[in-house]
Amino acid sequence: MHLTERFFNQSETVPQQICFASRSPEGWQKLTWRESAQLVKAAMSGLRAAGVKPGDRVVLLCENRPEWAIFDLAIMGVGALVVPAYTTHSRADLSHIYDLVTPSAIIASSKALTERALEGAEDYRGIEHIWSLQADAFDSDDVKPWSELLEAELNEPAVEPGTPDDTCCLIFTSGTSGLPKAAMLTHRSIGANLDAAVRLLSELGVGYDDRFLSFLPMAHAYEHMAGLHLPIALGSELWFCESTDKLQQYLQEAQPSMATAVPRLYDLLHARITAQVKNAPPTKQKLFNAAVTLGRKRLAGEKLSIFESLFDKLLDRLVRKKVKERFGGRIRYFISGGAALNLEVGHFFTSLGLGIIQGYGQTEASPLISVNHPNRVKLHTVGEPMDNVEARLAEDGELLVRGDCVMKGYWEDEKSTQGTIIDGWLHTGDLAEIDEDGYIEIVGRKKDLIVTSGGDNVAPAKIEAALCAHPEIEQAVVFGDGRPWLGAVIIPSPDEGADEAQIEARVRQVNQQLNNYERVRKFVIQTEVCSIENGLLTPTQKVKRDKVLAINHEQISALY
Repeated sequence: MHLTERFFNQSETVPQQICFASRSPEGWQKLTWRESAQLVKAAMSGLRAAGVKPGDRVVLLCENRPEWAIFDLAIMGVGALVVPAYTTHSRADLSHIYDLVTPSAIIASSKALTERALEGAEDYRGIEHIWSLQADAFDSDDVKPWSELLEAELNEPAVEPGTPDDTCCLIFTSGTSGLPKAAMLTHRSIGANLDAAVRLLSELGVGYDDRFLSFLPMAHAYEHMAGLHLPIALGSELWFCESTDKLQQYLQEAQPSMATAVPRLYDLLHARITAQVKNAPPTKQKLFNAAVTLGRKRLAGEKLSIFESLFDKLLDRLVRKKVKERFGGRIRYFISGGAALNLEVGHFFTSLGLGIIQGYGQTEASPLISVNHPNRVKLHTVGEPMDNVEARLAEDGELLVRGDCVMKGYWEDEKSTQGTIIDGWLHTGDLAEIDEDGYIEIVGRKKDLIVTSGGDNVAPAKIEAALCAHPEIEQAVVFGDGRPWLGAVIIPSPDEGADEAQIEARVRQVNQQLNNYERVRKFVIQTEVCSIENGLLTPTQKVKRDKVLAINHEQISALY
């Protein structure tokens, strides 16, 4: 079914319930489903009146807010293609997008984002329309207020007829190496994800009474599906957080029951909570550690003694309830995706009573491929394939998947498409193992595979995750391709203030858990934390390995 039709159908089912909410200086502003549907229809009329046609590409450059969702649905509704852009995109990033997808229109929010959108278009002359939230800040008739769309007179608001296999959005890959490619996602591919996810969450009672908080970038395939279209499909409320800087405040105010997040967030929260526990009075430390210990025993299926069971119930009130209050008090589940969740971190939060539904996917799969069902979790894996998704391993261990969720291909890049989708199977580029129950464990990226001079094949992701599980280590990049042994670039946590000796002690501790050929023999310390601002982190919080290794090249060479 057409994604905009799904939205309109849901709006008729629960017209008076809250659909979208966002924070203003006056407090939380809420829109009902009926009001939201009217805005989508108005925007569709405005787009058509401006001459936006089926097949046109429209760039959406905006922070998370109701208008993002409204424009997304409206663009799809008129048969045009949504091209989401990250608010962190540079002028060069936007120029690449324009050159590749040749958009006819841009919708931007703030003055700064509109200016950047215009700068990116200086060498591109195909933009016919620019709508901005702050159009009055520009002395130009070319920049029009987006109220022109939201307040347009309703005219033929019907959804543009088409087929489920029509491309509805172009989502860019993360671009950890090389220029990002635009994946062509369709109503069928995203819809397949939604249908499978709704079936799973409905088993858990998730639906009309739930409230999602969206704070990951909507430009990412994961948040676009799980943070926007999934709440719509469930009929749940969707509250927006426009910046992660405001996340703690909004968690307390919005009190969500559901939220999507990437493992990086859990790593940071784990480090922050454990650091606070270290500084707490001894009695509180003992209670907290007891809650984690008994929670782990329950997760492992171990039987608690009568005393432990009674004590565990007491810890629910003394410890776990307070942890939940940090997240607003109503949180039922966090949905984790975008990368593999660190096993230690996963055990930590689930033992404290915070449910984590860990999924795995890729932009090219719209993005969901597998998930750990909350009633049958194997935390060291990324779960079982979703309904109607087939998974198998290639001879070299690469994970291959097939199903309706797979993208149509890469926009204007037939060569890359043919190298990624072969005989209907999506070649994920991830190395994996599949156990006897069908659970998938991601070992690492095929392109990141390190082959030492001794012939050992090493996936660095596992080692990096083990290093980053310690609060003293913020980030790590393992190297050693073609070398006799492995080394690592270690970025210490600025909050911990660990010295080189402490870092070395942590590396030794991690090495004890690894095979001999996986151990880190030497390391380089990088003082600057990888961030989006310094270009060492993608908008989805993935470290750009090649860039980190490049800036530390001389120190790395000196180690050998």
